[in-house]
Amino acid sequence: MVSKLRVWLSHENVSKDLLLLLTIGGLYSLGIFLSSTFVNIYLWKQSNSYIDIALYNLAIYVLQPLTFILAGKCAKRMDRVIVLRTGVTVLSLFFLTVLLVGEKAATFNIMLGALLGIGYGFYWLAYNVLTFEITEPDTRDFFNGFLGVLQSLGGMTGPLLAGYIISRLNNFTGYTVIFTISFGLFIIAVLVSFGLSRRKAKGNFSFRRVVTERKNNSNWKRILSAHISQGFREGTFLFAVSIWIFLMTNDELSLGVFNLVYSGFSFLFYFLVSRWVKPSRRKKAIFISGLALYLSVLILLISDTLSLLLIYAGIAGIFFPMFYVPYISLTYDVIGKSWNAAEMRIEYIVVREIFLNLGRVLSIIIFLLAITLIPPETGIPYILLLVGGGHFFVYFFVRGVDTKYTYSSHN
Repeated sequence: MVSKLRVWLSHENVSKDLLLLLTIGGLYSLGIFLSSTFVNIYLWKQSNSYIDIALYNLAIYVLQPLTFILAGKCAKRMDRVIVLRTGVTVLSLFFLTVLLVGEKAATFNIMLGALLGIGYGFYWLAYNVLTFEITEPDTRDFFNGFLGVLQSLGGMTGPLLAGYIISRLNNFTGYTVIFTISFGLFIIAVLVSFGLSRRKAKGNFSFRRVVTERKNNSNWKRILSAHISQGFREGTFLFAVSIWIFLMTNDELSLGVFNLVYSGFSFLFYFLVSRWVKPSRRKKAIFISGLALYLSVLILLISDTLSLLLIYAGIAGIFFPMFYVPYISLTYDVIGKSWNAAEMRIEYIVVREIFLNLGRVLSIIIFLLAITLIPPETGIPYILLLVGGGHFFVYFFVRGVDTKYTYSSHN
């Protein structure tokens, strides 16, 4: 099977482990895109409570960075493949739990969020580390490009298929079907992981040392501040937009169409931006895309038809790639030139994740405070306007980053 895949992909030097890691990434993307958007809607239909949805997401963003720390320690002490398998197993347990609690899921919102956060933490820490270890300089572009294609295809087909299934079946039956499919996909991913070669652990986990590196390295400090700003938008937007669209259309299929338009534009522009945006233009691209994403919030707020919502989806699909491609490259450039980067890459990934989730947690706390003081229908537009500037303000943190400067700090 692996040899056939190599021929199909026209890459004779692609290793078996790389193809298996791509397969796991593809199964993960489809499983998550199929269901993650609709878990929020599932909980909403049960409780009609913004607070329940916000607490579910808050639990995800609190447990995810804490798990990253634990997973980082594990990755330095045990086989990385076991860490990855743990993440995929916990994610499959999340969907199994949703199926078991069924129409009482909203009562277990914090437990479900915590379970998902733990799964994300183990999975992404191990997947990022394995990507570094399994890919070589001559296969890295192929791997990232092909994984991007799989993620985009999952983003286009998953929510649309889920929306179609849910809208065609009565009550909560459709939700049961898509959560069952996601559970099955993660079980397959666990089985595929047994084909990966063992990866021996080495080194000590120096988490605190990398956190305090901010005092010595102004580039690292700026990047971490930028990640708080990025998370400030994402925390609320990752769940509030899907609820907003559902309330406006009262139709899961419309939410699937929204995701199809967004992912379709994303798919095209991730491909184009990687060719357009050269290192010298990174900061300019971050500024333009951050401003466009902030202004697009106004379209979201005045939308009273699906057509306007799809225009917002298209704009987001164009400018998110223009923002993330240079921003992620800039982040890795800074990490690559920071203290002891080769040995401490796990720690740098963990610390970056913690600061990103600090922003997400702060965003949801503001959301929770606001909706307890102001009626949600009145308050949510103002909250979206406040937190929606997160990506725009990233530019003001990264504009001072000097990528030509290699920092050398003292132990």
